[in-house]
Amino acid sequence: MKVKALALHPVKSLRAVEVDALELDAHGPVGDREWMLVDQAGRFVTQRTAPLLARFVPRVAEGVLTVELAGREALCVPPGAGGSPREVTVWRDTLAAPDCGDEAARWFSEALGMPVRLVRFPRDGRRLLDRAYSPRPDATTRFADGYPALAVNLASLAAVNARLQRPIGIERFRANVVVDGARAWEEDAWTTLRIGPLVFDGVKPCARCVVITTDQLTGERPQGALPLDTVAEQHSVPGFGAVFGQNLVHRGPGTLRVGDRVEVLEVSAKEAPHAAS
Repeated sequence: MKVKALALHPVKSLRAVEVDALELDAHGPVGDREWMLVDQAGRFVTQRTAPLLARFVPRVAEGVLTVELAGREALCVPPGAGGSPREVTVWRDTLAAPDCGDEAARWFSEALGMPVRLVRFPRDGRRLLDRAYSPRPDATTRFADGYPALAVNLASLAAVNARLQRPIGIERFRANVVVDGARAWEEDAWTTLRIGPLVFDGVKPCARCVVITTDQLTGERPQGALPLDTVAEQHSVPGFGAVFGQNLVHRGPGTLRVGDRVEVLEVSAKEAPHAAS
């Protein structure tokens, strides 16, 4: 097996950026979910309720975040823009994050048609993982939904596409690591694996939501509840519903590259999720 593709998501729920290499620090891929949009209550805003976020294209160069959207002048957010701390919430976690200023808030609010603020993960931030699944009590992440990294399997995508009249791309699943050469759905059982020079704990199959129904180029949902309904029927876990991909926690810093070997070191002894034939 090998790494077929790598991706960063600089701003949570905006379009992904394909990269040739991912550097990982204590929190996960450097620059992944570094920024986030929040509503007036400070709660995170994602494609679940604002699918048009898929049309926003982020880029980061020399510390400057640039966001492009067709028909609008690009937004540039320099390091240290704004800076006042704001209490924000991601699921059940609340932390103080620097606000990126009124200009960024105005730009995003006008583009989305709803009041939002842009915040950045604090340099000294420490957001612990869910203790029920964390392999270590000190493991952390940034603004990701729950874990530092996510791996998906191209063979599992092929299994889903075999049931769809209109095939979808792997970008729908918003992963950091795309693996080629595995069998369909075997990623559910990965508990320890080596990717290039790094060792990861596979901690939890990724429960999927309405975001995978969103076309990541147009921000539209052209097939209604598909492919979420398809994944739920084909591959589900009691208590989680539809699952696709494996959440990963790295054991130390390092760099992943496209083409790196993927080696499964340990698999779960538990019964795998149901995969309909």
